[in-house]
Amino acid sequence: MPSLDLAVARTSAAAYPSAAPYDPATRYPEYPAAAEVSSESNEVYAAVRETLRLAELDPEHFGTPEWNPLGRWVKPGQTVMLKPNLVKEAHPRDPEGWRYVITHGSIIRAVADYVAIALRGSGKIVVADAPQTDSRFKKMAELLGLHEIAAAFAARGVTFEIVDLRKEEWDNVDEVIVARHQLPGDPEGYIAYDLADRSEFAKHHGGGRYYGADYDDDTLNSHHTGGKHEYLLSRSSITCDVFINLPKLKTHKKAGITVNLKNLVGVNGDKNWLPHHTVGTPRDGGDQFPNQSWKTRLEHRGAQTLRKLALAMPGVGTWLLKRARKAGKKVFGDGDQTIRSGNWHGNDTTWRMVLDLNKLVLYGNPNGTMREPKIEAQKPYLCFVDGILGGQGNGPMDPDPLESRCVLFGDNPAAVDAACAVLMGFEVEKIPIVRQAFAAVGFPLTAGTWQEVNVRCDHMPWQGKLGDLQHQRGMLAARPHHGWRGGVESLVNNSSL
Repeated sequence: MPSLDLAVARTSAAAYPSAAPYDPATRYPEYPAAAEVSSESNEVYAAVRETLRLAELDPEHFGTPEWNPLGRWVKPGQTVMLKPNLVKEAHPRDPEGWRYVITHGSIIRAVADYVAIALRGSGKIVVADAPQTDSRFKKMAELLGLHEIAAAFAARGVTFEIVDLRKEEWDNVDEVIVARHQLPGDPEGYIAYDLADRSEFAKHHGGGRYYGADYDDDTLNSHHTGGKHEYLLSRSSITCDVFINLPKLKTHKKAGITVNLKNLVGVNGDKNWLPHHTVGTPRDGGDQFPNQSWKTRLEHRGAQTLRKLALAMPGVGTWLLKRARKAGKKVFGDGDQTIRSGNWHGNDTTWRMVLDLNKLVLYGNPNGTMREPKIEAQKPYLCFVDGILGGQGNGPMDPDPLESRCVLFGDNPAAVDAACAVLMGFEVEKIPIVRQAFAAVGFPLTAGTWQEVNVRCDHMPWQGKLGDLQHQRGMLAARPHHGWRGGVESLVNNSSL
């Protein structure tokens, strides 16, 4: 049963080792005798290890070659999926900004080492994600040194696979899709689920007005109508024995923060089954814009017409959409300052979709049915958060760096995300994706309350119950996305690093 306890380890600098495969700088007692060590400092590896010690896992063997901290969940012969956040290979303003946009390879390597220890030479590690459709998976694998990591494990006889879960990759020019390329996708295939009245959308009145990641909103709405709420998931995320989430600590334009819960968008098989916002304003049950005006009505109708034209006539329609987007920024405002597309604290759609995806990973069966809706029936789901260098401001794609200098570990994604929100200086109750995770419909994601979550940390100001830490000084004081500014910050939000 997942715990409300979690561990946080801090580093002295917001920096990653530079050379893949990111071997540890110390030959720890549990580290394989034949494996390489590095002459380069590796605080990231040490921080991952420290979270496992702070969590008091296998304490009787700590400091010996027999220490197996993940052995409680990972058994020999199993398949373990590692799910990093590989949303985009480049930052729009900073050539080195990918370091605070995607999960760093040194986090992946350190976690994989402790998985390999638990597998005892039998089983498989799979690193998999479905990045944003216009991203380049191969480039991210290169940046993160994933192939060097795979080679290091192969030399030790450990099966280590790298999988792009997407079925399609797009070419995007000036925010317009100009070409679509088919990909092999998940080698295990995909599974469709219908959560029906156990979906977070069951009592939501946005049916028929949902918008997702593609121009074809008719297809999206066909999956969320008439009492059905369907999702297509990668089979690998369901059939794996243990799921390990490796998110980045960042702010998010549609969800407030993106950590473990939001990171599960990357296990779906078709992003156009995922509602991202509801057309309209709160006045008419929507969350696309905060307020209605002639500008918002004109912008929506014009964009809708041009998107449909781009689908029907890819050549002419795409050209017109590109020209219109460029001109539209001058009339309607740039997204860095103007709130549109549900990119604000009033988004009442994205959190529902995200929590549904978490239910499916925790409770989904390979035949499309669901496990018994009891917490003890959940699949093992562990979390390691890359908070060494996080992202703040216009996340998830265009953030500024947040020197958070930490790694978090827990076996409860809701609890870990609540801790991340508090440590970032945000109010849990004002972030629906976290608040509602403690009150999920149909399939419980966690037990207890977020106030009861207990943080074990080597930095005393960050240690204790979240209910006590919520308004304590010494948090990170992260800057939210501009659409969330003034809506999520804690009463006491200043930094003491």
